[in-house]
Amino acid sequence: MTDLRPVGYVVGTLVALLGLTMVIPLLVDLAYGNAEWGVFLEAGVVTTVAGVSMALACANGKSEGLSIQQMFLLTTLIWLILPIFGGIPFMLGATEAGFTDAFFEAMSGMTTTGSTVFSGLDDLPEGLLLWRSMLQWFGGIGIIVVAMVFLPELKVGGMQVFRSEAFDTDGKVLPRAAEIASRISVIYVWLTVACFIAYLVVGMSGFDAINHALTTLSTGGFSTRDASFGAFQGPAEYVSSFFMILASLPFVRYVQLIAGSARPFWRDTQIHAYLAVIFGLTLCFAIYRLIVNEDHFEHSFREGIFNVTSIISGTGYASVDYQLWGAFPAVAFFFIGLIGGCAGSTACSVKIFRYQLLFASMRAQIRKIHSPNGVFTPRYQGRPVSEDVLSSVMAFFSFFIVTLGITSVLLAATGLDLVTAISGAATALACVGPGLGDIIGPSGNFASLNDPAKWVLALAMLVGRLEVMSVFALFTIRFWRS
Repeated sequence: MTDLRPVGYVVGTLVALLGLTMVIPLLVDLAYGNAEWGVFLEAGVVTTVAGVSMALACANGKSEGLSIQQMFLLTTLIWLILPIFGGIPFMLGATEAGFTDAFFEAMSGMTTTGSTVFSGLDDLPEGLLLWRSMLQWFGGIGIIVVAMVFLPELKVGGMQVFRSEAFDTDGKVLPRAAEIASRISVIYVWLTVACFIAYLVVGMSGFDAINHALTTLSTGGFSTRDASFGAFQGPAEYVSSFFMILASLPFVRYVQLIAGSARPFWRDTQIHAYLAVIFGLTLCFAIYRLIVNEDHFEHSFREGIFNVTSIISGTGYASVDYQLWGAFPAVAFFFIGLIGGCAGSTACSVKIFRYQLLFASMRAQIRKIHSPNGVFTPRYQGRPVSEDVLSSVMAFFSFFIVTLGITSVLLAATGLDLVTAISGAATALACVGPGLGDIIGPSGNFASLNDPAKWVLALAMLVGRLEVMSVFALFTIRFWRS
């Protein structure tokens, strides 16, 4: 039987740390003279006590290594339990949210999805706005560690192809994770600081700048304004696009770059493909808007690169309602959200490397049709790709498509129309944020959806953020027997 104590110890510790971080929005509310500071005091005490109690109860079972079953369970429980406690300020604070809305908002934050059920953001207390941004920032750095340490070990969705790229855990997951996390955390913090300064330079207020720096580097997309990034059009869009791109590149490459090894960064085909897709799509939209919408080039290019980068990275900022550009851009943005950024980044969705592996496999199969007796091996980064990696990638695509279909049907069963159901399922699984249509489109939010739909979407965010299969594995009998 799987020992749950090591899992409980780690989860409890993280819950306690989450409670301690509530001191920050508490101090912000005090600084701004908001009476809401008491909300974070109460929520912080409850969360910290609960976390410490869980950790102490499981302390006698902690170990340096985790089994496969424990790692699968840990990665899921972290993103399930933390949003429960992270949503407490939304229930006690000015939003006065019910448990469903609070959990949805916190899950959207921790998974860096960016879908929101709150309106009137311009008038919310500063502490509550900062807490939303902090949840996304925590989720962003958390998913990097999970992607670099746990998922390759679990052989999820082809992630094992990166096992030899930078860090070899050697079976000691937790100690090695701490070492990896410390290196990545420094880079993550400094990039956030740089983004904050850049936003100040282009005219954002200090409060808006820090919030958007947190949600930009986490590719989360929460904003302090109902108009999202529409309130900051102009140079801020270029700044945001630049840092969204940086956040969706592999953080391990930054570690290697700082260590003096620049070659892996410049030779990473994943980075090449990702940048090529962004600028190719941006140019396509710019030309389209020049011809169809009769826009001028700078404006077309700026809105194009911002919205393309926002959607493909899974950030989910919206500077304009791109549905008004025409049918072609609306449909294109739907599929752009299913591409995703690079592995080992804060970006989400399918990830660019899986498409590279898929196309490599397709090329090998096509060549084999022409030359049946030939041996054609798919290659990635110049190295042959093993069969288990290809099988894992194909399984991921299959699971993703099936899950997308099931989620869409479930959402339709709650009463949502076709466009809202399909785009809602896609944006939740890909952790993008905005969907399509009048309800959940770039100019709308998720507040008007019924509670069953919100629960379906919240669980879809969890499944999508953790690469689909790592969650579904928990519901198989063989997993618990092994």
